[in-house]
Amino acid sequence: MNRKADTTRQLLHGMPKKPLLASLLLTLFFSFAGQAQETKWIAIGELQNWFMESGSEPEVARRGLVSDQIDGLRFPAQFQDQDMQAAKALWIGATNYNDIVANTTYQSKVIHVGPRVWDDNNEFMPQEFKMIGRFEHPTVIVDGVLGSDLVFDDVVEEIDPDLKADRVLVNRVVTSIGIEMTRKIYAFSQQHHDNYMIFEYVFKNTGLVHEDGTMNPQRLEGVYFHWQYRYSVSREMGAYGLFVMPQSATWGHNTMNDARGEDPASDDPFRALFSWHGRHSQAGFDNIGAPNIGGDGRLLASNFVGTVTLHADTSPADQTDDRFQPKTTQYIGSDENITQNNDQYNPAKMNEEYAAMSAGHPPARHADAVGDCSDCFADDFGGTPGGYSQAHGYGPYTLEVGDSIRIVIAEGANGLSREKNIEVGSRWLNEETPYVLPNGSTTSDPDEYKNAWVFTSQDSLFQTFDRAIANWNSGFEIPQPPPPPDQFVITSGGDRISLTWSANAESWPGFAGYKVYRAIQTPDTTYTLLATLPAGTTQYDDTDASRGFDYYYYVVTFDDGSNNNSNLNPGGPLESSRFWTQTNEPANLKRQAGTSLEQIRVVPNPYNIKARELQFGTGAARDRILFVDIPPFC
Repeated sequence: MNRKADTTRQLLHGMPKKPLLASLLLTLFFSFAGQAQETKWIAIGELQNWFMESGSEPEVARRGLVSDQIDGLRFPAQFQDQDMQAAKALWIGATNYNDIVANTTYQSKVIHVGPRVWDDNNEFMPQEFKMIGRFEHPTVIVDGVLGSDLVFDDVVEEIDPDLKADRVLVNRVVTSIGIEMTRKIYAFSQQHHDNYMIFEYVFKNTGLVHEDGTMNPQRLEGVYFHWQYRYSVSREMGAYGLFVMPQSATWGHNTMNDARGEDPASDDPFRALFSWHGRHSQAGFDNIGAPNIGGDGRLLASNFVGTVTLHADTSPADQTDDRFQPKTTQYIGSDENITQNNDQYNPAKMNEEYAAMSAGHPPARHADAVGDCSDCFADDFGGTPGGYSQAHGYGPYTLEVGDSIRIVIAEGANGLSREKNIEVGSRWLNEETPYVLPNGSTTSDPDEYKNAWVFTSQDSLFQTFDRAIANWNSGFEIPQPPPPPDQFVITSGGDRISLTWSANAESWPGFAGYKVYRAIQTPDTTYTLLATLPAGTTQYDDTDASRGFDYYYYVVTFDDGSNNNSNLNPGGPLESSRFWTQTNEPANLKRQAGTSLEQIRVVPNPYNIKARELQFGTGAARDRILFVDIPPFC
């Protein structure tokens, strides 16, 4: 059997195309869906995302581009196109609401930000959007220019050295239902806690229904706080990535959704929603993990992603955690009517939305309803053209004027390493036996082998949830690694590339030294450890660099492990995050000018774009032509 050839042929001749008219309408729809909003990134760990000032992250809201169908929630963030977020929503609903704008009492009043529409002038009105950092990100300079993504992706307005998290994004919003929302997003760069973020929401009934000062104070009854998550794992395998899957996979048509902890009496360890890349009926092969059948077989979608509830107030008067929350854990068709054209003055629409918010738990979880078999396809289930989103709702609460409710949720991701994705996918594609399963036994079935490894990502995600819960319950008392060098300078030379950094971290308790890493030709790839250096060493010369190649670097600090004696971590030395110092500008060897035209050399010569195995470059620089020993004037 030639799995690669057969499947590639099926994809090339059987790929469904998105109608041009639909694409144009989608473009127009999103062009007018909402106002231009300020967004900020949290980009200091392996999980990175952007956030919008109105309180949630709707579909293609960051740039308004349909090509951003999957945009944000990147993991592992060191590689390109690891996005898993298609759309999110936050709705707030109440019953018997007296609306002074509409001059009517609504049976159900629901306000919205996402999954497709938002109104930051009259519905969710931003008041504060501020990034606070425990310290500034380092200054990274490559050959005289700023050379770090954090210049743009880590804009900090306030420094607070007493923060326990490395970054806290504070987001305060006035809403037209009279509830003020304050959202705090906590992020950590410590290596065992950098793949989740914690969201602390406080909802207060202030009676203020517009930022212009209009008041409509009243008791709010039947209040639900409702979130939707449209995940698609991941951008890399989709129509805007390597295009090895049907285009509908790009917006999550085959996403599988699951849940835990709906029944507090169960033995589930937590209350969670999570998703993964499920089977697609038009793939032509078992696409669990999305192996790159048009290339090396590498698994492009082995991650699991989801949310876990850390706390939900029992009532305004009782701030203990209510184990019966969330009351609703539904899966909703991502293209259903209630996910679009939302209108806070449409009573029929709001009644339908409120019914979904308060629907309780389904008789069967989405994953159970779809089933787990070779012909159980998530994209065929339910007859919806866009697959299903996760949703959970907390309530019903009664809020007098002045009352508050606090809800805390963590969102995280985990999966196989890049090396394991390559190993498993390559063996699956090329039918390289033996197929060794995670438990050490073997199988003759390549799909069983591949899928068993992919589903270890579920266990990894559950470990992430456990760590987020422990971190929250401890009051963010996780051990901290040494800070990164506050300056990192890379200088290209004639026979070496010199790296220097500051020694500010050396006063950290238990400080042990530095590690220097390097990548070739592109910054979003696997890095090689060049050197482990003791305290007191703040310089390294890379003398193994080759002429004609681009090099990217980062340096981390590490301790002796004595600070990692908490039950919140697995033990061992702690390291500063790679993202503090990772360069995005290339360094390369320079060469002295030649003295005559006869010295000029062209590499490769002759040049043939098809003879890539004979070229000296790789990745983005693979098709280069290098001219060396050129005289300074010629």
